Amino acid sequence: MARFLKGVIAGVVFLCMVVVVNKRIHEVQGLSAVKDPFASTFSIVGIDLENGDVGVAVQSKFPNVRPIVPWAEAGVGAIATQSFVNVQYGPKGLTLLRNGATAEEALRILIANDSARDTRQVGIIDAKGNSASWTGKECFDWAGGMTATSSGGKGVVITGKGFAAQGNTLVGKETVEALAKTFTETKGSLADKLVAAIIAGGKAGGDRRGEESAALLVKRKGAGYDGTTDDYIDISIYDHPKPLAELDRLYKLHKLYYFRTDPKNLIKIDAALCRELQGILSNKVYKRFEFYAGPANGIFDAKTKKALQDFMGWENYDVRIRDDDQIDKEVLDDIRKNYSEWKASKKQ
Repeated sequence: MARFLKGVIAGVVFLCMVVVVNKRIHEVQGLSAVKDPFASTFSIVGIDLENGDVGVAVQSKFPNVRPIVPWAEAGVGAIATQSFVNVQYGPKGLTLLRNGATAEEALRILIANDSARDTRQVGIIDAKGNSASWTGKECFDWAGGMTATSSGGKGVVITGKGFAAQGNTLVGKETVEALAKTFTETKGSLADKLVAAIIAGGKAGGDRRGEESAALLVKRKGAGYDGTTDDYIDISIYDHPKPLAELDRLYKLHKLYYFRTDPKNLIKIDAALCRELQGILSNKVYKRFEFYAGPANGIFDAKTKKALQDFMGWENYDVRIRDDDQIDKEVLDDIRKNYSEWKASKKQ
């Protein structure tokens, strides 16, 4: 009997807890528009249909925008969720795309199931290049979006192809127009287009409250550092007085240290270049380490090649190390620049 009464009491306590938890869930849902982070933001999502690159560029007057606004998955699509951010738009939206929804279908499902949809702003692109953008009626002015074929303000879903640009709390619509125009007109990779577009958006007015953080996220199948992940580019500026200028600087560094050599940039190491490299590699003071101990004779032998490989690893040119008699011109330019700057500093 005692055991039975304990079971009944435990059941009652459990039911009470369920009621309390459910009540609390409804209370939290009712306050979601207030508690969600406010990322006054402009962003662009895009795709390169030739190689499958998908990505997002974003700038915000909100610290550390990277973990909340941009989302992307190789072979699936990309999402930017902003204004009063519903972070779940990212993973849930990618799941919808992964399971066959178009960008527009995924967007409509997300906002249909969100009671605070009028505080949200979101841009989506799917793996086939379909794009969609939504700006809620309660987003701070100026707010709206643009695709390759349409534009719209608050309370409407717009669709298109190739990209979706959107922003809220902006100086004016010129920011979104600059995003779209620059993305369309810029030559180069998807990342080149995204960076150029987000910088142009800032120059066109940007956020009414100023600048703080930025991010660039691009996914490509098997394009991670060692080829085992799809993390092609992932750059985050947490807090900076000029985040877009910093994003541009870091993107250039990323290309140098993470991108593999373009065959068009390869040059043969002839006798003159070999002597130059041997001189740098044998300078014990430069890196406080002697990479090459032989003569500067212009002969690119096994010893010189091993010294160059070691030096390139030391200087973080890992993915551009070669096993032949050629060198990447971008790496060579950087080696020369750094060595020249070091020598100039020693004369001061």
